[in-house]
Amino acid sequence: MSSTRRPIIGVTGPDKGGLAAWLMTALAVRRAGGAPVRVTPMRQVGEDPLTALIIGGGTDVDPIHYGEESLGTADGQKNSLADWTIGLLLTVLRTLLARHQPQPQDYDPARDDMEKHLIRHALYTGKPLLGICRGAQLINVTLGGSLHQSIDHFYSEGTGNPRSILPRKRVALAQDSRLRHILGGTSSRVNALHDQSIRDLGDDLRVSARESNGVVQAIERDGEQFLLGVQWHPEYLPQYPAQQQIFRHLVRAAQGQSQ
Repeated sequence: MSSTRRPIIGVTGPDKGGLAAWLMTALAVRRAGGAPVRVTPMRQVGEDPLTALIIGGGTDVDPIHYGEESLGTADGQKNSLADWTIGLLLTVLRTLLARHQPQPQDYDPARDDMEKHLIRHALYTGKPLLGICRGAQLINVTLGGSLHQSIDHFYSEGTGNPRSILPRKRVALAQDSRLRHILGGTSSRVNALHDQSIRDLGDDLRVSARESNGVVQAIERDGEQFLLGVQWHPEYLPQYPAQQQIFRHLVRAAQGQSQ
């Protein structure tokens, strides 16, 4: 497939920071056959050239968007050698890039507004839409849902919420869901870099993955449009072909849009 025929995938992020996530997401999109374009509040592009959208991870969604005030910020499983190696390299990459970029604030109003506009555009036009971590949460909020500002209460006091770039969590995949079809099997191992999660579902959304404690790990919407939100970061799991299938299915849906 020539580069001129690759569907253009808009990948959103912040103006400050987020370079590691952008690089890894762009790599995943290119591996899947798409042409990634970085979109930030200060680097916006027109919606028309974009054939699909990825709403990326980052800072927490401002709770004002779902009618709440801020509660403030709160900050044993074996992994394979490949997991540890890639996880270490990605951790070093994120650390090095973060040192050379200004750190984002707790909330990013300009990014919230830009991404809500892009989500509404995708919903209106039927363009394929993938939300990653914060992106999944914002899709839910844009459709009228709400979030748990902290998920600490879901975990025991001894273990807490395991935050790791390695796939240390296992999530159950909902039967007859798009996500289960993409990943295969009944469950999947995922990483975790979040301390918030979806509470009330937005309009016409369904849960397609949960942790055993009930934390929502993925959402989707039935119908022809590709609309999927995952709480984890598949871009940081390049060693797992199943996780990269998420990007391949997005690009395939975008190819259908561009025909």
